[in-house]
Amino acid sequence: MAKAYWVATYRTISDPDALAAYGKVAGAALQAAGGRILARGMPAATLDGGVMGRTVVIEFDSVDAARAAYNSPAYQDALKLLGKVALERDIRIIEAV
Repeated sequence: MAKAYWVATYRTISDPDALAAYGKVAGAALQAAGGRILARGMPAATLDGGVMGRTVVIEFDSVDAARAAYNSPAYQDALKLLGKVALERDIRIIEAV
């Protein structure tokens, strides 16, 4: 079974303190679900029209594990902390080749 990667990008963040509170709870929830945080923060560079926004990459053992982590009660509780702090956020789950 191929590993999967959860890639989250944040185009806007209205409250950095609330995002930090979400990040602590979400990070713990995703790690408890088997996720391994590989990278997080602002891009070192953007190319070909990329947006300079916070990006998080988390590795999971499979697409199913990544989906289960997102749907877990612990992560759903973390999402409540996020609220409308990240009005423009994109999460993608991609399978490794």
